[in-house]
Amino acid sequence: MSNLQRFYIGGQWVDPAAPAFRDVINPATEAAAGSVAMGSAADVERAVAAARAAFPAFAATTREERLDLFARIGVAYKKRYDDMAQAICTEMGAPLKALAGSGQAGSGLFHFRAAATALQDFVFEKPQGGTRILREPIGVCGLITPWNWPANQMACKVAPALAAGCTMVLKPSELAPLSGIILAEILHEAGVPAGVFNLVNGDGAGVGAPLTTHPDVDMLSFTGSTRAGQLVMRAAADGIKKVALELGGKSANIILDDADFTRAVTQGVMTLMLNSGQNCNAPSRMLVPAGRLDEVEALAVAALARVRVGDPLDAATTMGPLANGAQFERVQRLIEAGVAEGAKLLAGGPGRPEGIARGFFARPTIFSQVKNSMTIAREEIFGPVLSILPYRDEDDAVAIANDSPYGLSGYVSSADPARARAVARRLRTGNVHINGAPIDMAAPFGGYKQSGLGREWGAWGIDEFLEVKAMLGYGEGD
Repeated sequence: MSNLQRFYIGGQWVDPAAPAFRDVINPATEAAAGSVAMGSAADVERAVAAARAAFPAFAATTREERLDLFARIGVAYKKRYDDMAQAICTEMGAPLKALAGSGQAGSGLFHFRAAATALQDFVFEKPQGGTRILREPIGVCGLITPWNWPANQMACKVAPALAAGCTMVLKPSELAPLSGIILAEILHEAGVPAGVFNLVNGDGAGVGAPLTTHPDVDMLSFTGSTRAGQLVMRAAADGIKKVALELGGKSANIILDDADFTRAVTQGVMTLMLNSGQNCNAPSRMLVPAGRLDEVEALAVAALARVRVGDPLDAATTMGPLANGAQFERVQRLIEAGVAEGAKLLAGGPGRPEGIARGFFARPTIFSQVKNSMTIAREEIFGPVLSILPYRDEDDAVAIANDSPYGLSGYVSSADPARARAVARRLRTGNVHINGAPIDMAAPFGGYKQSGLGREWGAWGIDEFLEVKAMLGYGEGD
C-alpha cells in the first residue's frame, strides 16, 4: 500500500506537514502491519481549506451528476473489494471469510448504494403556499470514525455527505487506518472532484481536536464512545457547529415467555459474539423469564459451542481477536468485575482461549443471574461477553431494558407478532429488532439518551448533512 505515509488532500496524495508515524498493529499477531503517517493541525488546515474551496462548485451539482458519481464509486469499490476486506482483517482482526469480506467490506458498498437509492427521490425543494422550502448542503463536514466497523462507519458518513452536496475531511481511527486509505483510493479512481473528499490520519489530539474546533468546519459527524462524544460536543460548542453523534449501547434482548427459546437464545448468543462483541448495537443483556433461567443457561452454553475463535485468516474461524490491546485489557477488567460482583459464570472468563498464547483474543463469556445494577449490566463492554438477566413479568422486562443510560438498539422475541410489537413500542431505543429481524440499511440508525444525537443511513443520513432555508414570497409557481 503505497499511500500509508501520505494524506489525501485536494485530490492528490501529499506528505504530512511534519513527519510523524505510528505502527498499525495486527491484533491477531501483535506485530506491526505497516506504519501510517500521523497528522497535525497543519494538515487539518490544508484539508479544510481544500474542502472549503471545493464546496461552492460541488454544492451546485445536480442530482443526476451526483448519481453518476455514485455509479462510478460503486464500480471502483467492487474492484477494490478484496483489498478492503484484507485491510479490515489485518487492522482490526475480523475473520476474513466469515466477516471481513461478507459483512465488513460489504457494508461499505451497501451504504453507497443505499445513499444513491435515497438520493434518486430525495426532496430538496418543495412549495408551501407562496413560500419555497429548500434543503441545502450544510458545508464542510468533519467526519470522525471508529475502528470496529471501519468501512461501514466511513461509508455511512461519506456517502450521505456526498449525496447532500457537502465537502468533507475524514479522520479514521488511528488504530484502523488501512481501510480509510483504500477508500480514498476508491473515491479518487471514481473521479470525486478535488477537495470534495479529504483524508487525514491521526489521533484525537493531533487531528480530531483541530478538526472539531476549526472555524471553517460547519458540521461534525462522530461515531465512538459516549465519553469521546461528550468531548467532541463540548469542543464544537464554541463554534455552534451542528454535531451528529452515534455513540455507545447496552442493548436489551427481551425473550418473552411464548418465544421459541431454542431459536431466540441461540440467535441472541451468536449475534452478540459477531465481530468479537465489538458492535454498538450488540444484544449484550439477554432478559428471560426467571422461571426458565435454567433452560436458557443450557441453551446459551450450547450455542456458544458453535463459536470458533482463532486466526482470522483461517476459513473455519468465526470470531477473531479484539481489535487492539487497550480493548483487550478493558474486556478483561470487566469480566473480572462480573466475577467479583457475584454473577454466575457459565462459560469463558478472564484470559485468552485455551491454546492461544499471542494476540488480543478474549474468551467468549456468558454470565447468568446478573442484576441490572452490576457493572457488566451497566457498562458497554464491547467484547464477547453476554449477561443473562431474569425478569418477573413483561412489565419488569421493559423496566429493566429501559433502566440504562443508553438507548441505541433493542431486541424482542415472541410467538405473537402483535405482542412483540407492543413491547418494542415501549423500549426507549432508536431501533428494535422484532423476532430476529436483520439490519435494514435504508432505515434510520441512531440512539436515544447517551447513545447519541441524529440518525444515519439512507434518507435520514442525507438529512443530517442539510440545512433548511425558507424563501418567503417565492410565489406559487416553480
